[in-house]
Amino acid sequence: MPEITKVLIANRGEIALRIQRTARDLGLSTVAVYSEADAEAPHVKAANEAIAIGPARASESYLSIDAIVDAARRSRADAVHPGYGFLSENADFARACVDAGLIFIGPDPEAIRLMGDKRLAKQRMRDAGIPCVPGWDGEDQDDPTIVSAASDLGFPLMVKAAAGGGGRGMRLVTNADAIDGAITSARSEARDAFGDGTLILESAVSNARHIEVQIFGDRHNNIVHLGARDCSVQRRHQKVIEEAPPPGLSPDVVEALYAAAIKAAAAIDYVGAGTVEFLVGPNEEFYFLEMNTRLQVEHAVTEMITGEDLVAWQILVARGEPLPKSQKDIQSSGHAIEARLYAEDTEAGFLPQIGPVVLWRGTTTDRVRIESGIETGSVISPHYDPMVAKIITHGDDREQAIRQLTAALKSTALLGTTTNKRFLLGILAGVKFQTGAVATDFIDLQTGADTEDAALGTAVAALLLFKESCDATDNIWWSSGPAQWVMMIGVDGQRRKATIAVPRGAPAFDVEVDDQSFTIESVAVDPNLTRLKIDGADRDIVTAKSGAALWLDLGEGARAYEDLSYVPAVPLELDSDGVVAAPITGRVVQVVVKEGDVVAANDVLLIIEAMKIEHAVMAPIAGTVTLIAAKKGDQIAARTTIAEIVPSQASEMGG
Repeated sequence: MPEITKVLIANRGEIALRIQRTARDLGLSTVAVYSEADAEAPHVKAANEAIAIGPARASESYLSIDAIVDAARRSRADAVHPGYGFLSENADFARACVDAGLIFIGPDPEAIRLMGDKRLAKQRMRDAGIPCVPGWDGEDQDDPTIVSAASDLGFPLMVKAAAGGGGRGMRLVTNADAIDGAITSARSEARDAFGDGTLILESAVSNARHIEVQIFGDRHNNIVHLGARDCSVQRRHQKVIEEAPPPGLSPDVVEALYAAAIKAAAAIDYVGAGTVEFLVGPNEEFYFLEMNTRLQVEHAVTEMITGEDLVAWQILVARGEPLPKSQKDIQSSGHAIEARLYAEDTEAGFLPQIGPVVLWRGTTTDRVRIESGIETGSVISPHYDPMVAKIITHGDDREQAIRQLTAALKSTALLGTTTNKRFLLGILAGVKFQTGAVATDFIDLQTGADTEDAALGTAVAALLLFKESCDATDNIWWSSGPAQWVMMIGVDGQRRKATIAVPRGAPAFDVEVDDQSFTIESVAVDPNLTRLKIDGADRDIVTAKSGAALWLDLGEGARAYEDLSYVPAVPLELDSDGVVAAPITGRVVQVVVKEGDVVAANDVLLIIEAMKIEHAVMAPIAGTVTLIAAKKGDQIAARTTIAEIVPSQASEMGG
């Protein structure tokens, strides 16, 4: 039986820290790898050893098979754990590890290769008698053949990359007019992400749920399941909230899903942790979707209800040991829900956000588990996935788990950049989510609500900034200062007026914003945490300063506020002048137009990739492109001018 004493973790962030935790519990030494951007990252500091593997760009570091295998050789590691993402489902990487004499903590390369190709995977599953979504997976990949197949299949349908996953290379097509563009864009994204532009077609299953079954196999012909998860709350095919067990499914269907998942694993002699994913229709008919040959991001919800450590199971199986438990010995209790906290601005079209983490605050309990790869002082990089943390809660039932998650999210704070925290809270508070059984189009139909009282946030910020601006020796909370003070507060690109009635010998202030008045009294002011009595109720507010900005989180999500009382207002220019700035820091993956082209408003000019997501930059006006200041492969900063367009009327006058 192979011995494992030192594990190299071929990943970064929260999953690297998660694997390190179990490795330490098992008495194993850990080796971290890191790019230039991650030299001071928490996963690097927490490991027993750390080895640099290349530049910030993932393709030259975390996706470099040679660099990681060489790091394992130099560190004398016995085994490599791939985590999830990056090379975790790369058969060539698994083979390279095995050929180098390393134990790959995952399935055999052959299984990874087979299930990583959606075309071949569907064929194998059909042969095994597992229902698959109707579709087309032919070998002839020229565009006319795919267009013809789409016409035969009918609309709506999904165009999907055969390789890879995570929603990349995937397009929903509702009519024949859109099929050509979907093929082109999906193939381009698939080639860039996976190096393979092979496509398949699948009928779009309407009102479907995304249900997955956690399976485990060993080298002693044992295969078990550890229950199912519902991952239907998604945006752009990326999961946002996951839970276990799936609410509202009939017991017969659940058992049928378990049987199909185990049959799928047996059909490929599967070893290790895996997830068999299904689409479940409104009448509880189900279809094989894909199999992930790795640990899932959402594995924690399964751990919370079963009490099992899936990473420990992976290591035991990799050592050649049998599964720790048989099917009859695996038990589950209660309900668990996970929310993914992303550094993104949901109000600006979910644009990923970057920058320093001014403050990170989160508390774990027996019922709450927080896994993150950041800490106060970290920098959120444009080079990697925008997920910064997972918050997982466990309750006796689903209702209690939702309450636990809502409370945990409110007490978790990331100051310094915008996150999707308000969006997540809005989803959890929605009636549709609370009734259960939401479909994969849930977010498209009902987005999370912004529940924060914006006027209250501005009032609190105004008061704290006012206090800061006063002489430190004069305790303004008890002073007999001026009767009234007017401040202009900058927030979310707007200037908002706040009127503060300063007390004369009384500790409470009256602050008015947008015709709303709040009575605010200081209870305690500690570093990064201010307790105020607002309209008679105590409230904890997480605070941090970053330059002139005061970051506040009143429980619903962080916002930055600035005192603009002495900054003159600049009139907003409503008419675009044709100058196009990058909306986000990222890498140019495609330039669609060239100088001299005539474009219409909202035509795509170029595509920028940031944090594994592609963003189309569109023309703000109709006219002639006079400047393209970026080329494919360029790394550009947000707000950098990347194109200029002369309006149509101006070009006509000039001609």
